[in-house]
Amino acid sequence: MAGSVDTEGFKEHHPAHHFKDADHEFFTVKNGMWLFMLQEILFFAPLFVAYFTFKFIYFEDFQYSAAKLDWKLGAVNTVILIVSSFTVVRAVVAAQRGNNEGLIENLIYTIICGFGFMIVKAIEYSSKIADGVLPGAWMNNAALVEAAPQAPLFYSLYFMMTGLHALHVAVGIGLFAWLLLKAKRRELGPKYYTPLEMTGLYWHFVDLVWIYLFPLLYLVG
Repeated sequence: MAGSVDTEGFKEHHPAHHFKDADHEFFTVKNGMWLFMLQEILFFAPLFVAYFTFKFIYFEDFQYSAAKLDWKLGAVNTVILIVSSFTVVRAVVAAQRGNNEGLIENLIYTIICGFGFMIVKAIEYSSKIADGVLPGAWMNNAALVEAAPQAPLFYSLYFMMTGLHALHVAVGIGLFAWLLLKAKRRELGPKYYTPLEMTGLYWHFVDLVWIYLFPLLYLVG
């Protein structure tokens, strides 16, 4: 993606009437995105607080329950998301340089990574369901409950935290698919790539949340 910036052949973007110009639109949208990120932090924070609180109270049960998670699948998903963050950055750089082919290529890679994450998560969930390891009152694994009476609580938090995160991944896949269509129509380029950069910020946040979830749930219990 090295070389001079190509600004030819891209559709011209016209900011909405309530923006003075493209720069005004970009900085307004970016500030709005940071506010949205703050809201997302507040969205996840209560779950983290609940997890730490109950782990302090039921430490041994939480440790035992966490040991039943497959850390290898969690590690695979960690690698997948790290790679996807790299491809997102490459997509933004490609757009800035007018490399539409590189933009499309890296958006496709990012979408593949997103689906890869969801497939691994589906494998993990299906294994838990098959073993009767479910949240709360749906727990159907007598041996686990006998060894750790608070296992239903742990898995309630596990499914809520990882499920909410997976929902965010699914939303991200949809956004990148939308951006891919825009890229194929050459609507993203050096003069306008605001939706791509904002979606990239969202995706990096989703990755960061997983970076905390993985060691918290899979490694340290």
